[in-house]
Amino acid sequence: MKRLIVIGAGGHARVLVEALQADGRIVAGYVTKDAEPAFGVMKGFERIGDDATLLKSAPDAIELVNGVGMTRPSGTRSSIFRKYRDKGFVFATVVHPSAVVASDVQLNMGAQVMAGTVLQPGVRIGANAIVNTGALLDHDTVVGDHAHVAPGARIAGDVKIGAGSHVGIGATIIQNVQIGIDVMVAGGAVVIADVPDGLTVKGIPARV
Repeated sequence: MKRLIVIGAGGHARVLVEALQADGRIVAGYVTKDAEPAFGVMKGFERIGDDATLLKSAPDAIELVNGVGMTRPSGTRSSIFRKYRDKGFVFATVVHPSAVVASDVQLNMGAQVMAGTVLQPGVRIGANAIVNTGALLDHDTVVGDHAHVAPGARIAGDVKIGAGSHVGIGATIIQNVQIGIDVMVAGGAVVIADVPDGLTVKGIPARV
């Protein structure tokens, strides 16, 4: 079995480690840019080194977990994924055992599904995307690569969320809405119409 190595040691990394442990998976260690002491649950794990150390590893011997969080469209998280994927590394898909995941849900490489989420039939989650704590996604919703559905978001059926977009905490998107690429949906917003690429929307109903 491949060794699991987490990239990062911040809050999102710690949540991922808890999810992996709850699923009975063993984390070999983590890598960080700097050598400062890790906090929280990362204290019990070995710091293997930094990016340079990781790149010296054989890609077929390890599986990576992208522990860098995301609070706005695209950015560092997607860059890390692309950097290592292009070097031949594989990212683990993480699903907390408390998540409710329909039998036909599609999870692409590196997708992360946190505790208490519900993914209904026909849902597709893109590579390196996050569906965070307690988010609910109804039937046939598609979340693009590198997107983030934040905790408590409510996504109705047949919604499309573009690559790199961020749906904020507690936001609601009604059925059949299309969210473009690199869109920011503010926390608590209620989206009732399509949102073109690159825009930020907020409010009830959500406006640019």
